[in-house]
Amino acid sequence: MTSSETQPTPSTLHPDLAPLAGARLLVPTPPPGGSLDRGEAVELIRRVDLDRPRSDVRAARLLVTAHGVVEAFLDGTPASEDLLTPGWTAYEQRLDVAAWDVTTAVRDGAPGTRSLTLSARLGNGWWRGDLGFAAAEASYGEDLGLLAALEITYVDGTRQVVVTDDAWSARTCDVTANNLYLGQRIDARLRAGAGRAVAVRTRDLDPVLLTPRVAEPVRRHEVLRPRRVWRSPSGRVLLDFGQNLVGWLRLRVAGPAGTEITARHAEVLEHGELGTRPLRLATATDTFVLAGTGGPETFEPTLTFHGFRYAELTGWPDDLVAAVEAGTLAPDAIEAVVVHTAMRPTAEFECSEPLVDQLVRNSVWGQKGNFLALPTDCPQRDERLGWTGDIAAYAATAAFQFDAADLLHSWLIDLAHETRAVGFVPVIVPFLVRHGRLDLDSWEVWRTPQAVWSDAACWVPRALWWAYGDVDRLAAHYPGMVAHLESVEPVLSASGLWDGTWQLADWLDPDAPPDDPAAAKADPGVVATAALHHSAAFAAEAATVLGHDEDAARWTALAARLRSAFRTHYVTDDADGLRVRSDCATVYALALRLGLLDEGEDARAAARLAEIVAAGDHRVTTGFAGTPFVTWALSEHGYPDVAYRLLLERECPSWLYPVTMGATTIWERWDSMLPDGTINPGEMTSFNHYALGAVADWIYQVVGGIRPAEPGYRRVLVQPVPGPGIDRARCAYDARVGRIESSWSVDGDVFRLRVEIPDGVPADVVLPDGTRHVVGGGTHDFTCAVHSPAPRGASVS
Repeated sequence: MTSSETQPTPSTLHPDLAPLAGARLLVPTPPPGGSLDRGEAVELIRRVDLDRPRSDVRAARLLVTAHGVVEAFLDGTPASEDLLTPGWTAYEQRLDVAAWDVTTAVRDGAPGTRSLTLSARLGNGWWRGDLGFAAAEASYGEDLGLLAALEITYVDGTRQVVVTDDAWSARTCDVTANNLYLGQRIDARLRAGAGRAVAVRTRDLDPVLLTPRVAEPVRRHEVLRPRRVWRSPSGRVLLDFGQNLVGWLRLRVAGPAGTEITARHAEVLEHGELGTRPLRLATATDTFVLAGTGGPETFEPTLTFHGFRYAELTGWPDDLVAAVEAGTLAPDAIEAVVVHTAMRPTAEFECSEPLVDQLVRNSVWGQKGNFLALPTDCPQRDERLGWTGDIAAYAATAAFQFDAADLLHSWLIDLAHETRAVGFVPVIVPFLVRHGRLDLDSWEVWRTPQAVWSDAACWVPRALWWAYGDVDRLAAHYPGMVAHLESVEPVLSASGLWDGTWQLADWLDPDAPPDDPAAAKADPGVVATAALHHSAAFAAEAATVLGHDEDAARWTALAARLRSAFRTHYVTDDADGLRVRSDCATVYALALRLGLLDEGEDARAAARLAEIVAAGDHRVTTGFAGTPFVTWALSEHGYPDVAYRLLLERECPSWLYPVTMGATTIWERWDSMLPDGTINPGEMTSFNHYALGAVADWIYQVVGGIRPAEPGYRRVLVQPVPGPGIDRARCAYDARVGRIESSWSVDGDVFRLRVEIPDGVPADVVLPDGTRHVVGGGTHDFTCAVHSPAPRGASVS
């Protein structure tokens, strides 16, 4: 982290952060002759004497950030519901600052007093998290630190500001170990100020790094109680919460002092025991030591998080299974607390096929678990990184299910920072691997741009643009698009293709062996060139919207060159029919959906795609690159029936196979759990990876029928396309312009549709017989015959 020789001044701070002028970073250090374990959390404390009586306080706010994660308290009461503050950003470039309204806590504190205690608990978080995978731990620094300012405004207009400085003291607390991967240890015997004194030094922090928080905070959401408590074949006590979630256990338990309760977490069971192998080096274990107060003690490990459905408890003071069976266990004794970024839910979907409804719920839960401070690949094993390919595939789905604008905007800011730092869009943002023991030359993906992954610089802004229509945000994201395109142009081959470097390409093709997920059927050059064409086309669109006419012409020309090269080198049309190189579902899906074929060619390509899907018994044959597009390519080019059969297939590999196996989130692999109930033997196996759930975007827009006709749904296209296997569906989307709802059913040969459109928003309604209606706000009903083939149509978005 960069430091400065001069103290922050208001002129170098964002105006909203002016109270931090004069604040210094408090860095806990071992006292002389003492020690401070790397896992111990530290509590920093400051007594605040108020300049006026509490009744004179008009407003108060607390500005907080940290190297690490921080929880702040006023007189022992949490200052905010926020968790894991300040989250994870590209710390070398920016450090988010939270601003909490603490007026009530300051004004309504202990009557008759003019002092309060401001304290902050500091944990490792992502800053000193030993993050990464394959034992390649990475941290941003060894020293934790707190930067804070309490600003109090009195009724007479005067202000009092208390900042982090030499007046603070520090001590250890009841958290004796904390790590995002490994878990947390809480020793209640060390509560009530029983910790050891800790030395504190101060240093300056470059104010340019400090930015007001962009994304919503991480907070608690649902609370789940065990659906089942039992003993495993080995005698272990297991709990099933019925849902793969992200968060932690909250326990309320009484017992003798020194009683030690251990909670281990996992997403699945294998052979009746906790299936921990997929966690790799993440032990995901929390330990709680009782103080023996005589009554229930509460434990909640808020400095870590786990991805789990199942937990194993040892050390409970009584026979836990017997207590559950007897009904004597307190209802709130054991709870799973669901934690994620506080996004507003925006989608509803239900249909006549319960397995599809569960698939959609799995997508929603996968997003909640992986949108924790930033969009990650998985939330449970020793990884949890911001892989760009996952969100490139999933961004449109994410923006329909939740208002993800702020979180993804925050992440795109970091993407632009990291692109400038390394010269191309890295596959992980923040690009943490630079701060660990991983050899950057060990894998080509660390050193070169990767199609789809690096294309997140364009694909994610595209999804946000169509979902929210925010021109200012589009302008903010545009430089990142330019940087991506300019980093790839020099590596194009003489033929104009992106085919000269190793690519992840159609990662996790289900036909690839477990130990080689990059061994896909789709030619990497086909995937890369098509992906870059998609990026260049949207960059041209964005440049036009923003008035960058020269850029628009430049990116339009690049898209045209890529398209021409693609057709010249990858598309053949002879006696055997039209073929795209490598002749698999992914390459046809990309060619059709991303506009790489000429008029007349698309019908033959779609026919070939439908033939390939049918030949594969309608099982999924695509990986990361093809999965977001394959159902679109079918339904938009005359084969909705094939798309529906692909969606509804239940045998592995398919979207519904995990559902039939009890999945409650989207799996990383199509067969993360094998049919016999054993875990996939590959080293890389997660049960909460949202990327392959990108089909939910198609479900919302094609099955549900709600699509943006203009960015931000300023004009709406309602075009549900029915198909075999589903005879009714309802979809709703809470857009920025208002609530949009589509509900349809098929009864015999009659299709019925009800549409609800917000006031002031025009909508085009396209029925399965091809008729089109233009309507305004309100509720509208339509009927038509469905004995005719569904129209091919063309997605506006």
